[in-house]
Amino acid sequence: MENNENTFTYSYSASEQEEIRRIEEKYLGKSEIENKMEQLRKLDAGVTMKATMASIIVGVIGTLLLGVGMCCCLVWTSLFVIGIIIGVIGIIILSMAYPIYKMVLNKEKEKAAPQILTLVNELKR
Repeated sequence: MENNENTFTYSYSASEQEEIRRIEEKYLGKSEIENKMEQLRKLDAGVTMKATMASIIVGVIGTLLLGVGMCCCLVWTSLFVIGIIIGVIGIIILSMAYPIYKMVLNKEKEKAAPQILTLVNELKR
């Protein structure tokens, strides 16, 4: 009988490997590709964030005006006609939220397009 002393043991821990990778990144720093990718993500998010914020602001103003108009109609019946006018103005402003979103988005895309396309071309190499 032969004793087989050549044995192979292997242990793997995903959490340990992740910790090792994080520590390594601290000392090596991020690569140029990761920095460019991060910059690309920030530019893209910034374009949509500005458009979203503009449409939310317009939407909230329109909703508040609509609510004030409803209050005038339902609570203060003496202000019924004024409430209808304010409510209609609120509806008009509220319906402009999406067109404003598209307009701001297109303007921001035009501003950021050269920078984004340059980064995309650098990352494709």
